[in-house]
Amino acid sequence: MPFLYQWENDASAWADGANHNPLSQHDLREYIASSTGDIYKDGQLRLIICRNDSINDQMVNGTTLGCVDLFDFDPRNRRAAIGMYIAPEYRGTGVGQEVLKQLEDYAFGFLRLRVLYAVIATKNTACTTLFRHAGYTGSSPLEAWTMEDDAVVWLKHQS
Repeated sequence: MPFLYQWENDASAWADGANHNPLSQHDLREYIASSTGDIYKDGQLRLIICRNDSINDQMVNGTTLGCVDLFDFDPRNRRAAIGMYIAPEYRGTGVGQEVLKQLEDYAFGFLRLRVLYAVIATKNTACTTLFRHAGYTGSSPLEAWTMEDDAVVWLKHQS
């Protein structure tokens, strides 16, 4: 859990997410304890991103690289929002592309969602590039969407 505490309290990421204040370790323990891991019950799902390493042809738990969330889950209209945090030392390594692909496979395939979306600040060029290259379509700018910047909703529809 120390990595979650560190990531949730990374103030440089607050402008791009819903968190705008530090979280205590107690807050994180309470969140984890109350989560069932069932997106239909919780309305959201947080997954930890780990690199799997192979030693002597056996899979072992690898390094924790970040986390990805499905939230604002709407089962009736079959859509959900995406939030992703990649630890700074792993950004630009292709982790985000792989995670996004696997999350889409799960959301479109298993959950049978029709739409995935992310609201991304216009100045977050790395995230914008990731979603654009993954086939998401940007909306018109949402002016003054956050205190810091305008934003764009990036959508991907299941074909």
